[in-house]
Amino acid sequence: MTDQEHVFKEIFQKNSKKIYHLCYGYTNDEESANDLLQETFIKVWQNLDKFRNQAMISTWIYRIAVNTCLTHLRKENRQAKDELTPSIIAEHKEEISEKQEQIKTLYKCIAQLEETDRLIITMVLDELPYNEIAEISGISEGNLRVKIHRIKNKLTELYNRYERL
Repeated sequence: MTDQEHVFKEIFQKNSKKIYHLCYGYTNDEESANDLLQETFIKVWQNLDKFRNQAMISTWIYRIAVNTCLTHLRKENRQAKDELTPSIIAEHKEEISEKQEQIKTLYKCIAQLEETDRLIITMVLDELPYNEIAEISGISEGNLRVKIHRIKNKLTELYNRYERL
């Protein structure tokens, strides 16, 4: 294994889970999220020698992933995925734990947010430091905190609507 292959393997292991969550937040679909994850890391591999260490590597990878997701969404011209029909939900409800159901609902709510808000809340959920989120999103840290507060309020409102259904 070459040095570059070894470095790439470490980068993938450290970042793939967070990038998958980001991709899933954009698509709300496991297969698409996996495809976008793979596409993101192909771009990382192809451009690893161009990384200039001006930002953290995770920040650089996030930017690649966001651009990959946005390009995908533009190509597909998609909105948030439609909800499952009530009969399908009823049939499978016993199989899905309450926590998994809550997570699915959360991702449905996240999928309804604007693109920038989806990016920001996904990074918050992945516990990225605010200064890194600010750098990736191009928003000052002060404005970011206000924006995160508003996003959380919007998500709470969306989530509560699902709970009432």
